[in-house]
Amino acid sequence: MMRIPRIYHIGELAVDQQIELDNDAANHVGRVLRLSVDAEIILFNGLGGEYNATLIESGKKKVIAQVNTFVDKCIESPLSIHLGQGISRGDKMELTIQKAVELGVTEITPLFTERCGVKLSGERLEKKLNQWHKIVISACEQCARNTIPVIHAPKSLEVWASEQTDELKLNLHPRANYSINSLPEPTHGIRLVIGPEGGLSDVEIEFASEQGFDEVLIGPRVLRTETAGLTVISALQTRFGDLG
Repeated sequence: MMRIPRIYHIGELAVDQQIELDNDAANHVGRVLRLSVDAEIILFNGLGGEYNATLIESGKKKVIAQVNTFVDKCIESPLSIHLGQGISRGDKMELTIQKAVELGVTEITPLFTERCGVKLSGERLEKKLNQWHKIVISACEQCARNTIPVIHAPKSLEVWASEQTDELKLNLHPRANYSINSLPEPTHGIRLVIGPEGGLSDVEIEFASEQGFDEVLIGPRVLRTETAGLTVISALQTRFGDLG
């Protein structure tokens, strides 16, 4: 049996309402999935819950759905995780964002670090941020989350690490003395920093430590940047969240 497609809709949703899907959603429904009239879809707008809907018009340029019922569904983890990810090259950053959303992070801040090999500014930065936001939306459509994680505009590690917060601050370090299993129960969520290719510099590690980031160990092997964050998030969700 084919899984009912989940589509993100920008704006209000209400039962018995007719909704015209935006260009991206219409293209996905009409051109990619090739759904016809009377096909079922699920709509969500990130404000909580989801809506069962039926297509009443489906063409290559225009798709309209009839909203039928509301389902008060929430699969958010009880553990709030804010990932500060050193910006990596190529599709590694996109993979990290996609999988972090699937694993339940609530916020992502791309970080400029000393060993960050990606230069972003002006229109290129805005374009990349829009692209990352679309990846977040797509990941939510796939994994059935109805709450959209926030992806912040990139900032320097120094600015992000020095922000005032009550979150438990963690920095993955291969020579740390503490493991995930030895961490205290986080009462205000977790703020996790992961370096880019090549990791954080000694100066950055020291700075993070001065800002209250505890160094933790995930295992004996040195992980790539696209593996490290996802491994730590999985371990944290298993220990404190909803993976088990």
